[in-house]
Amino acid sequence: MRSPRFTAQPSPTDTAAGYASGPPSPNPGIDRSPLMFDVIIAGCGPTGAVLAAELRLHDVRVLVLEKETEPASFVRIVGLHIRSIELMAMRGLLERILERGRRRPAAGFFAAIDKPAPEGLDSAHAYLLGIPQPVIVHLLEEHAIALGARVRRGCAVAGLEQDDEGVTVELADGKRLRSRYLVGCDGGRSTVRKLLGVGFPGEPSRTETLMGEMAVGVPPEEIAARVAAIREPRQPFWIRPAGAGAYSVVVPAAGVSDRTEPPTIEDFQQQLRTIAGTDFGVHSPRWLSRFGDATRLAERYRVGRVLLAGDAAHIHPPAGGQGLNLGVQDAFNLGWKLAAQIRGWAPDALLDTYQAERRPVAEDVLDNTRAQVELSSTEPGARAVRRLLTKLMDFDEVNRYLIEKITAIGIRYDFGDGPDLLGRRLRDIDVKQGRLYDLLHRGRGLLLDRTERLTVGGWSDRVDYVADPTAGLDVPAVLLRPDGHVAWIGDDQQDLDDHLCRWFGAGG
Repeated sequence: MRSPRFTAQPSPTDTAAGYASGPPSPNPGIDRSPLMFDVIIAGCGPTGAVLAAELRLHDVRVLVLEKETEPASFVRIVGLHIRSIELMAMRGLLERILERGRRRPAAGFFAAIDKPAPEGLDSAHAYLLGIPQPVIVHLLEEHAIALGARVRRGCAVAGLEQDDEGVTVELADGKRLRSRYLVGCDGGRSTVRKLLGVGFPGEPSRTETLMGEMAVGVPPEEIAARVAAIREPRQPFWIRPAGAGAYSVVVPAAGVSDRTEPPTIEDFQQQLRTIAGTDFGVHSPRWLSRFGDATRLAERYRVGRVLLAGDAAHIHPPAGGQGLNLGVQDAFNLGWKLAAQIRGWAPDALLDTYQAERRPVAEDVLDNTRAQVELSSTEPGARAVRRLLTKLMDFDEVNRYLIEKITAIGIRYDFGDGPDLLGRRLRDIDVKQGRLYDLLHRGRGLLLDRTERLTVGGWSDRVDYVADPTAGLDVPAVLLRPDGHVAWIGDDQQDLDDHLCRWFGAGG
């Protein structure tokens, strides 16, 4: 028996643009206003915000539910890797993000082995961008809202039921909402994943790290001298100025505990004394948290009309700083495919390519973080392997391979036989209109044609066309998906039409 259709009623905590609603429902538990969402997203972190924006580029009606009433106030610096920076440039977001971040060399990522970035990385954005996490989350959420997404805070998903037409989402307060699809972007402890019954196999945390911001009671020069005297550089330990008189403190925890319980200032004091011989007089914490090295991957990314993305689908240690980037890239892969399904032009099985493409990428990230954790061990064998790898990274091919892996510019999706460029993302090359990525702001496909003989024909409502014999390509023409990956290379119109149909459905 199918569930009844429920629709959403705006609340005072909504932040939105673009949707009209009907009068209040006489029954607050069941909202029967005329508003109907296409997609409900659980979680308004970077993954959820990016996904909402990508869907809005295709006029998909989106509601984002965030269980927290306010954005996180603590400042944790995160790094955007090359591929994520490229994706921000593709949507016209990079300039405002650059204003709030700090560029750093694209080096030293793999197990913190200090090697310079290889020369000539295949990107116009070959750098790391350090940016406070609250800032990037705010910018991405602001972008989604500007495009018309609705964000509702203080709303936790408590239940779901799906049928042939859509998904009914029950909130913690008993209200029910109705949408055609639901996407869980609600983190490593994802409620959506648990409600689906999707397995999350892997390894539990073996170690834990404490992180926080707090005041100190000793002079900066004493802190610097004591930290410099600690001889083990690979353990997670630092004390650094965080602004406004506070310090960022990271120190190994005494053991693995219940991560739902935040640590105390006494935990920090004890571990600082253990590691550094002093607690530096730490006091008055701004925020305190802990993270572990659990490594898990969802068995499935999709069950019917419910999908998973970001940490809801995969968790891993922070080695290499890949977590936020992996989730954002999930969202860019999923957004246009889910929009195509909703708009009615998706080819058969297009939505299934989301799992087919992204789950192997996550498997690879989990494996490389496992390797990095082992290389950070103080055991003799691990130290010997680390010394060997450090020497091997003096070879450009080894260093380049590892950097391209961490920064995700080495990803190649399996689109079948063809040139090496097929299935890879295309760098931001020069075109007669300026830069390639400037042509991708609308989230549509793009045919870049150096022959000036091809056409997108009946797909012009989904695919843009640029004839440019001067484009910086060494192939006749390329068809780009909305996520910037090369879906076709050639100069034959019939072959192009076949691939347009494969990725963008039947022509109009």
